[in-house]
Amino acid sequence: METKREPLIRIDALSKQYKMGGETVHALSDITLRIDHGDFIAIIGPSGSGKSTLMNVIGCLDAPTSGTYWLDGEEVSRLRESRLAEIRNQKIGFIFQGFNLLNKLSALENVELPLIYRGVPGKLRKEQAVDALRKVGLEDRIGHRPSELSGGQQQRVAIARALAGNPPILLADEPTGALDTRTGVEVMALMKKLNQEGHTIVLITHDLQISEQARRVVRIQDGQISEEGGDSRSERQPSLQNGR
Repeated sequence: METKREPLIRIDALSKQYKMGGETVHALSDITLRIDHGDFIAIIGPSGSGKSTLMNVIGCLDAPTSGTYWLDGEEVSRLRESRLAEIRNQKIGFIFQGFNLLNKLSALENVELPLIYRGVPGKLRKEQAVDALRKVGLEDRIGHRPSELSGGQQQRVAIARALAGNPPILLADEPTGALDTRTGVEVMALMKKLNQEGHTIVLITHDLQISEQARRVVRIQDGQISEEGGDSRSERQPSLQNGR
């Protein structure tokens, strides 16, 4: 009998509150969410909906006020910052809207950075970085600096950096936001290709057209999950609940 694999991400009854100007802001309210290995999920919502807060929690950049968050079999909700930093480095590849590349470094050196922090030896580090750049179609640009690359190529370098070391999750924050429409389409095609190759992708966006290219869509409004759409797997096995 086949054993069902635990979700890669399991969030239960999670809430996040901030104090602002003497008032309590409920950024997230009673969120419950499951993300399986190999999933491609888009979290969509307008400004102020809570999607950025949810992204920060998923990315271990912020801790919830209440509830639990399990990531790859480890309960991470109450861990110390030093351990959270290790988890971010080992298990989450971040893709940012603004690329966040270092201009003085080549594409190869930018991709090597997280591997340096991870303590990967030099030869293996270079091999993994070159392999990541090959995956995004930039093996012929490894010596180029960001200023010598187009916006789309810079985002591909950023994706390669996220791929380096093969972390379980790629967390993409508005990955097409700084790109023109045609280049954005190319980047999304690359994201879908990476997902087909087995990478788990969590994409944060406010753009409905971008979200519809994912396999599952989670809508967030006023700190609560309001709706889900997606492929047949989600319909057969409910993996998201409001929790209220």
